[in-house]
Amino acid sequence: MRYEVLDLFSGAGGFSLGFAMAGYKIIGALDIDKWALDTFAFNHKKSKILLGDISNFSNEFLSDYFCSKPDIIIGGPPCQGYSICNKNAGDPKDPRNSLFREFLRFAVIFEPRILIMENVANIINAKTKSGDNVVNIIKNEFKKLGYFTYQTILHAGNFGIPQKRQRFFLIASKNTLLNPFPAFTHYFEKDNLLDTGLKKCPTLWEAISDLPSIEANEGKEQMQYTLEPSNEYQKFCRYKSDMVFNHLAMKHSKRVVERFKAMQWGQSISDVQDESLKQRKRNGNGEISNSCYDQNNRRMYPDDLCNTITASFYGNFVHPYKNRNFTAREGARIQSFPDYYVFKGKPTTASKKLLEREGRKDEMYLCQYSQIGNAVPPLLAYSIAKNLKCQE
Repeated sequence: MRYEVLDLFSGAGGFSLGFAMAGYKIIGALDIDKWALDTFAFNHKKSKILLGDISNFSNEFLSDYFCSKPDIIIGGPPCQGYSICNKNAGDPKDPRNSLFREFLRFAVIFEPRILIMENVANIINAKTKSGDNVVNIIKNEFKKLGYFTYQTILHAGNFGIPQKRQRFFLIASKNTLLNPFPAFTHYFEKDNLLDTGLKKCPTLWEAISDLPSIEANEGKEQMQYTLEPSNEYQKFCRYKSDMVFNHLAMKHSKRVVERFKAMQWGQSISDVQDESLKQRKRNGNGEISNSCYDQNNRRMYPDDLCNTITASFYGNFVHPYKNRNFTAREGARIQSFPDYYVFKGKPTTASKKLLEREGRKDEMYLCQYSQIGNAVPPLLAYSIAKNLKCQE
């Protein structure tokens, strides 16, 4: 049996990495973001890469470009509010008016045995303007093409990933699947009262404590390890790697460092009492800002799972012990990327509005942090991929 995979809306390649770890061959990837595809290409050197807007490629071109028909197509097409149609052409919340229809087009072109779609967990509650359930529309579109469909929400912590992350997965298969989704391998509650036979999910600190100890404004894009691994998760992350990549701390001002010093575990910048350390208004001549976002710069608990790593996680979390935000590598560890997986592009970038205003179009791509936050955790993808082999 062949196990060839094509990754659409691939980003940096976390979904593909999990399948590669399970023994699948990643034949290609398509994405619109240059830096994300640079990362994918660097880490999946035998895969064929296609950069561009998926809707601009014809069926004939795609069939010729990815000449080997994939057995499985994976991807996370945006399904809500990302219409590729004219704004007056219909309901942008209807997936048939979104990039999801491009995902379906590949099903028609390549006729894979299986397609796997990933999205935010809340998509199960999404409805069109007319009140139709978005997931039901997606399932019906697959059924029209002759696929059986299966859906679930998976929690990353149940698969050994030190993060409170829930994601929606839908599998469309030409054949019926008895057990389409993997069984849990880990538990993550602090007190496991039942003998389930599951392993305990590593905590945030167990995931990152062996990385080189750096303060704000320290670190490098490439550096040596300084400590030995102390648990199985760290050994997994360091497999095949003798260097640490993308471990560069944010360039915080002295005032921001002092603000972080005033925060305990679980607290955010809204909890800082010292008026001199509170956020100031932008262009406000030192005036204290009345807007303080509770989710910004929250200090994480070391002995718990990390909150969900998002595309903007560089400003969401403070290291449990250091007075700085996470590095890209620490975020990658929390997402279950092994250390040999190198992220290309800049660590962070300015807002798109600022880049447009300053004519810096060559920087309007996903930075390292965004690539990491957008990715499917590789260990979660691995569990899905491994389970599918058991269905044959």
